[in-house]
Amino acid sequence: MNVCDFLERHFRHFNARETLAAARAYKDLVGRQKGKMMVTLAGAMSTGEIGLSLAEMIRQGKVHAITSTAANLEEDIFNLVAHNDYRVIENWRGLSVDDEEALLREGFNRVTDTCIPETVMRHIEGRLLKLWQRAAETDQPRTPAEFMFELLDDPELPEHFQIPRENSWVAAAKDAGIPVFVPGIEDSTLGNIFTARVIDGSLAGHRAMKSGTMQLENLANWYRQASSESPVGFFQIGGGIAGDFSICVVPMMRQDLREDIALWSYFCQISDAVTSYGGYSGAVPNEKITWEKLSRETPKFMIQSDASIVAPLIFAYVLDW
Repeated sequence: MNVCDFLERHFRHFNARETLAAARAYKDLVGRQKGKMMVTLAGAMSTGEIGLSLAEMIRQGKVHAITSTAANLEEDIFNLVAHNDYRVIENWRGLSVDDEEALLREGFNRVTDTCIPETVMRHIEGRLLKLWQRAAETDQPRTPAEFMFELLDDPELPEHFQIPRENSWVAAAKDAGIPVFVPGIEDSTLGNIFTARVIDGSLAGHRAMKSGTMQLENLANWYRQASSESPVGFFQIGGGIAGDFSICVVPMMRQDLREDIALWSYFCQISDAVTSYGGYSGAVPNEKITWEKLSRETPKFMIQSDASIVAPLIFAYVLDW
């Protein structure tokens, strides 16, 4: 029994039913309707190796744009070149403060059960610093994703690959030529390093990196073109800036630019957040109607579950695995 048949057979109620319904609607949008899909990545999905399924979604034309946290962008590349140096701790809930300090001394940064070695961060810093410096010196700023695409062109980098390149969603996005928007780079390891290099004088100011507002303008241009040709959907993994930044492009264009632009034509969010204290990440989809992001007719799905489990299942369904 393949994944599609399994979901059709067993996912009948509650979050399981919602998962199947979201997968069916996703498949219909990018299939029968010939629509486009924006996928947003929050959490630590790259450290969770979402590239194993997301990269194939990109290659098969089921994903047409990505908005990612800077952490997910960099952690996909970290995993590509240092996978074998990671440490997985099965009993991570049982770690003591002493255990955590020992990991720190050994040069590991823990993300739940997975520890990223500090060495890979310094490895990638060394390569990116040269690209940052050249961009600053020539006054040719790039987005965080464009720097990573340029890094992947480094002929020396493949000798450091510890997993197949095909498992990297960043590499797949580069190859497919789809846009990758990365707001808020300062909330990431490499964003911290970039700022530190400006402070210590290794970089001549901040001008090498395109800002979030510049990327929002690029996103508006992409959405204007994409929505003129077909319906555009929104598949959100987690909450935070990746989802907030990109979904707001529609009300910006409608309300601030006074453009007659289509609303998002599909919405699905996978999140373990609940609606409380005004938290946006747990807000039900209908709330987005009031912000002129979705319409009453937009297919809407809210799956309150673990994205590291649910997202690969939905991707497998869309891919007919």
